[in-house]
Amino acid sequence: MAQERAWKCDVCGYVHRGAEPPLECPICGAPREMFSPLDLDAPEASPEQEPSTPPVAEPAAAAGTRWVCAICGYVHEGPQPPEACPVCAAGPEFFERQASESRAGSAALHRTGPSIVVLGAGIAGVTAAEQARSSNPKARVVLVSREAGLPYYRLNLTRALAESWSDRQLEMHSKAWFQERGIELVEGEAVSIDRSAKRIALLDGTTLDYDAAVLATGAHAFVPPLPGVHRESVHVLRKLRDLAMIGAAARAGRRAVCLGGGLLGLEIAGGLARRGMHVTVVESMAWLLPRQLAKPAADLLEGNLRSLGVDVVLSAQAEQVLGDETARGVRLKDGREIEADLVVLATGIRPNAHLARRAGLEVKSGVVVDDRLTTSDPAIWAAGDVAEHRGVVYGIWPAAYVQGVMAGANAAGEVREFRGIPPANTVKVLSVGIFSVGRFEPSDGDAMFEYAAEGSYVRLVARGGTLAGANLYGEVSAAAAIKAAVEEQSAMASLVGVLGGIPGARAFLEQQRS
Repeated sequence: MAQERAWKCDVCGYVHRGAEPPLECPICGAPREMFSPLDLDAPEASPEQEPSTPPVAEPAAAAGTRWVCAICGYVHEGPQPPEACPVCAAGPEFFERQASESRAGSAALHRTGPSIVVLGAGIAGVTAAEQARSSNPKARVVLVSREAGLPYYRLNLTRALAESWSDRQLEMHSKAWFQERGIELVEGEAVSIDRSAKRIALLDGTTLDYDAAVLATGAHAFVPPLPGVHRESVHVLRKLRDLAMIGAAARAGRRAVCLGGGLLGLEIAGGLARRGMHVTVVESMAWLLPRQLAKPAADLLEGNLRSLGVDVVLSAQAEQVLGDETARGVRLKDGREIEADLVVLATGIRPNAHLARRAGLEVKSGVVVDDRLTTSDPAIWAAGDVAEHRGVVYGIWPAAYVQGVMAGANAAGEVREFRGIPPANTVKVLSVGIFSVGRFEPSDGDAMFEYAAEGSYVRLVARGGTLAGANLYGEVSAAAAIKAAVEEQSAMASLVGVLGGIPGARAFLEQQRS
């Protein structure tokens, strides 16, 4: 199997395909170290079996070639891309060459292959549709979205809240992008799947026949069963309409409570604070992000939040949302009450598996899939937050992207296997880099190194001369080298070059290797 490399920006979700990550993200400006690798297994043609998609030679660039800016969708006509996009100033490397209108129109009119229907237009669904089209140019590819408008980066909703982005700034691709690839966009909600007839019914009565279907229906925000949770001014942040409602309520001088101190909750809190609200985060754990941060690093993050005007209440649980028709506050189980004009729930997600369950597919926590992401029906695949692979529902962006690639390829006739993906190691919260890998909480027999400075923290945990785990806060440029050292169990001497400048780190590393 050949490997197709892709790199995901941990800040905004932009995906770059190539041998190396870009110097910086063209969408949000995050530096190269904030990109995580996504290894996509690309099948090599077997001499005994014809590839499902015969290679098509690219025509030489000529006058009349169309170049589409991958950032904003601007279309340039000419033999070469422009030096800079006149709309968004992206460089020529961000322009994709497209077939002429006559070729694209001809391809759209002569679809003789199978009908592939993808349900869900999040990152897993859009990626599945794009890959299905790439794997089988003759197929009819239909992408069904429950939401009006173009598919968008859900990962950027919190950034849009903080910076008052327009809906267009959130879009994954322009309308022209889908048209040029022959991907049909359909707005509607699937309500049933007739597996024997291979027909999907939408809420408005439309039906779609399929030869292969991909379920990428995502997940919904979990709403805890608290008294008063359905009052007005209580919201989740999962869709564009949620963003609009929260944005309308987020006025300077008002008070907000965010229930949940995970990554989403903290980004929401930071966004509301930047809009001038007084925000309180309620978190049930003893410190923030315990799965990503050691306590000293979490203390730095808490200090960062407080500097933004966000209060943090730890080891606390909500008991009731107070108010009449509108929320006026939150009562905690210890009796404390926190005033609020707005309550935002950031308490986790649950897979949208109801459609699959009604269709008789095997469902546990999510829709059960095998290594090819096939469900219990061999004509239906599943990817993203709705899929359960080897007992795991990932619920993270990198897994959704990779599963979308695999499911789209397999639905189009290829044979690719998803073997799992390690948990995300590098994230950015409130513009601060965070990295964790391995076992960063020491146990008996471990050696530990810690270094803390203003806005920065490093922890290394070693055992038997090798690195068992690490945690970084603030400066994360050494993340890739540390990750490799943990996963490959390589000699700790390899880290001297990247960590030797930290006071005490060189001595610790040399001591462990001796």
